[in-house]
Amino acid sequence: MNKIQAEYIWIDGQKPTAKLRSKTMILPGPVASVDDLPGWGFDGSSTFQAEGHFSDCALQPVRFIADPIRGGDNILVLCEVLNADGTIHPSNTRARLRELASHHAAHEAWFGIEQEYTLFEGNRPLGWPDRGFPAPQGGYYCGVGADEALGREMVEAHTRACLDAGIGICGINAEVMPAQWEFQLEATDALEQADQLWLARWLLYRVGEDYGIHATLHPKPVKGDWNGAGAHTNFSTRAMREAGGLKVIEAACEKLRARHEAHIAVYGAHNEERLTGKHETCAIHQFRYGVSDRGASIRIPMGTAQKGFGYLEDRRPAANMDPYEVCAMLIETVCGD
Repeated sequence: MNKIQAEYIWIDGQKPTAKLRSKTMILPGPVASVDDLPGWGFDGSSTFQAEGHFSDCALQPVRFIADPIRGGDNILVLCEVLNADGTIHPSNTRARLRELASHHAAHEAWFGIEQEYTLFEGNRPLGWPDRGFPAPQGGYYCGVGADEALGREMVEAHTRACLDAGIGICGINAEVMPAQWEFQLEATDALEQADQLWLARWLLYRVGEDYGIHATLHPKPVKGDWNGAGAHTNFSTRAMREAGGLKVIEAACEKLRARHEAHIAVYGAHNEERLTGKHETCAIHQFRYGVSDRGASIRIPMGTAQKGFGYLEDRRPAANMDPYEVCAMLIETVCGD
């Protein structure tokens, strides 16, 4: 009987920013359906999800993809966290998104997230001098050369791993701060998008192990005159993508204005360090939208304005945001009554 390795992956209960955890189950393969995957348990007292005197939590597989690290029939298994009695664990933000997306399915909401991250070696950004700072920002964005594109070998390895796993990665680029990069995901429905982002993040950390480099999603990894890291979230409904959609987008922006603080509350810890009104951001307690305005809370792309339909870009989410919560808030605000 063919035995495979299934890496069970879940999101822990750490606050203010949850982290990824994983462990390996050996089971008969190949696996054809998520229904073929058994549930599992773990020690929730070690993941900020239970007390020591009643520590068992359960893992419920919800999606699996090919494991590009181990290859063969081995798989990566994304799981929801349940209490020992099978009820939804408080840390399980996917469950709420699942319900909201189903309730508002008629709107056909699409999401495409741009994940920025910063590579570190030890306690300094990758390639930065031991003392002082590299040359100021200006030449690093989409840069080429060993002095500007820091960490490309690992970035390429991560990209290939995502492609081999079947994750819909559709672009990468060096970002404004040296050692900062971004990848983009193809537009999908909310649950698919958020699942893919968490799995792509897991692969980013796992590939980093092979290079002795770790990636951070902190929204302001270096203080001072350096760009922060975000997770710009492109969003549309069917009505936005059809003729006359620009008016629908503008109406959605007004809905987002009315719930700005509620969105900020779940758009990532330490986001106030990034959303200062500088470095291509709008100040955290301000809200504005505009065409092709990268200093706005919501950017309406030039192509959308010219065509009269398309999508909006929410530039407020921090790099460390939980995509389940961000997608849920956008659906709730824009698609709700």
